[in-house]
Amino acid sequence: MRALTESEVREGFVNATPAEMARLELPWWFGATLWDSLDYLGWVDPALPERGYLVADTSFGVVGAILRLPKNRPQGRRALCNLCYTQHRSQGALLMVARRAGKAGLNHNTVGTYICTDLACSLYLRGLRRAVGGGMMPETMDSDARIRRLQDNVEDFLGRVLVDG
Repeated sequence: MRALTESEVREGFVNATPAEMARLELPWWFGATLWDSLDYLGWVDPALPERGYLVADTSFGVVGAILRLPKNRPQGRRALCNLCYTQHRSQGALLMVARRAGKAGLNHNTVGTYICTDLACSLYLRGLRRAVGGGMMPETMDSDARIRRLQDNVEDFLGRVLVDG
C-alpha cells in the first residue's frame, strides 16, 4: 500500500458525521506505519473499543469507513475473517458493521462482514502475526494471490459502504 498522509486518511471517511470526524484520532503509531506491509490501514479506537476504522487506497480513491464492533462479544466459538480468511478462536474475528455513505447511511442502512478484531489482516497474510488458536486456512494459493484476494475483498466491502441505496 502506498503511504497515506493524515489529510488523505481524514478526507477519505465516507460514512462519518462531522461530530465523528471531530473526535477521530489517528493511531499513535501512524507516523511509524510500515506501509509496504499493509493492504489497508485499520485500527480500533483505544478510547472506544466498539469503534474501528478501516482506510484503503482503492480504485475509486482513498476510502475510509467507521466500523461498529459488537459490545457483547461471543465466547467459545471459532470465526473466519471474510477479508483474509484467517481462522480465529473465540473473539479473534467479529462481525463489524459500517453505516453506508450518503442518504442510505442517514436512513440507518449498514453493511457488515466478519473481520479480524485487531484489523491486522495484512500482517496475518505476511506471517508477521499469528492467530492464537487458529491460523490460515489450508489453500493452494500462493501468498501473492492471497494478498490480491484481501485487497479485492477490502475494495468490495468499501464499495458496498459507498453504495447509496
